[in-house]
Amino acid sequence: MHDTLQELPGRIDGPGAWTGAEMAARPERWLYTLTEADIADLEHGAAHFLALGKDLGQITAADFPLGTFAGHVAALQDTLRSGAGVEVIRGLPIARYDQKTAATIFCGIGAHIGSARSQNAAGHVLGHVRNVGADADDPNTRIYQTAARQTFHTDSADVVGLLCIRNAKEGGDSLLVSAESIYNRMRAERPDLLERLFDPIATDRRGEVPEGMKPWMEIPPLSWHDGKLTVFYQRQYIDSAQRFDEAMRLTPAHVEALDMFDALANDPDLHFRMRLEPGDMQFVYNHAQLHDRTGFTDWPQPDRRRHLLRLWLSLPGDRDLPPCFAERYGSIEVGNRGGIIVPGTRLTAPLD
Repeated sequence: MHDTLQELPGRIDGPGAWTGAEMAARPERWLYTLTEADIADLEHGAAHFLALGKDLGQITAADFPLGTFAGHVAALQDTLRSGAGVEVIRGLPIARYDQKTAATIFCGIGAHIGSARSQNAAGHVLGHVRNVGADADDPNTRIYQTAARQTFHTDSADVVGLLCIRNAKEGGDSLLVSAESIYNRMRAERPDLLERLFDPIATDRRGEVPEGMKPWMEIPPLSWHDGKLTVFYQRQYIDSAQRFDEAMRLTPAHVEALDMFDALANDPDLHFRMRLEPGDMQFVYNHAQLHDRTGFTDWPQPDRRRHLLRLWLSLPGDRDLPPCFAERYGSIEVGNRGGIIVPGTRLTAPLD
């Protein structure tokens, strides 16, 4: 907890402190379009891996050899760690692949970016983001399994990757906002409320509880550590953690601070919006950016419904995290952290 804001910077400047208007005006900062050579490289890597007959959950960079595209992956790692913190790779001709090939290309790129992490208690390293009819109001529901609007949040890994397989009939847009830009606005307008976001706050685990842990975590929404601002945030899970009598109570000042944080994230001057097209891959750096998804209306036919594949990745050479992140990650070792590990978890990559 910070008694004063004196040890925090007055303003954070750098490539990660962007506004939505800037990003919308300059797509070259976040959009990369695959060349024919890139596509051939990725297809060669997929063919090599598929010939090995291995489980996709165990894929390594060596299993998915890359030629020229390896240089772009290295640049992407830098973008995530110390640049804008987001990139969309466009142009993968997904219509010509079966789902296994598409998933192999996605997981193969992921294996070159970092190590895949478990996204749920079942040990799935390849997640499926779609509406399975779960109740968005149930405190044990993971919001990505519904059609509801999410809220701006971070995931429990260094990087989240998405591959769009199919779009919804309407909606389902991706929204992104910079935590540094929110910080700058709060620092200028309400430093008293900003200070409250550096307090530990209870966040619900939604029933996925590692051995020996409480059913909630106590990690500040914002941390200043090793000269960097790190964000950890999921408002719906903060609110639902209050169902536990032993969880620390939110004071009126905390609620006001969280409300202001949400209002700034939802300010169209700060965030920007994109519609992922089939074949688009989006990679977002969770420690500096928050992401959201608008609500959507799906197609009635099951084989046309919105479907994205998801990866959580641990990034080599990444920033150090505050010790309190061990509550969420277990280990905070750089390159080997993040994900949801509960007793008996074995990593798998279900194709459906």
